[in-house]
Amino acid sequence: MSHPPDAEPAAGAAVAWLPLGLGIGLMLAITAYPPLLTDADGKADHLAAGLACWAMAAGLTRGVGYLPVNIISRVLLSGAASLLALLLTVARLAYAHG
Repeated sequence: MSHPPDAEPAAGAAVAWLPLGLGIGLMLAITAYPPLLTDADGKADHLAAGLACWAMAAGLTRGVGYLPVNIISRVLLSGAASLLALLLTVARLAYAHG
């Protein structure tokens, strides 16, 4: 399905600063200090890493103004999903560190 080059962007497809900031902040934090995503023994916590990457991807996707057409993708890559994934990451790390 192609769109004409002069098509207007979808309603709500503007830069969302909060999710964008969350995505960029996570990207920088994880890159600068990977031990953030380890368990109490210092081993990689793959569930926390996956949740953090979901939060980062959703934040960056929604933050730049991209709104997927597919409803499942739209929900999983929304600003609310980004916040939910971040909260789940924090909860997972709190649980892993006892």
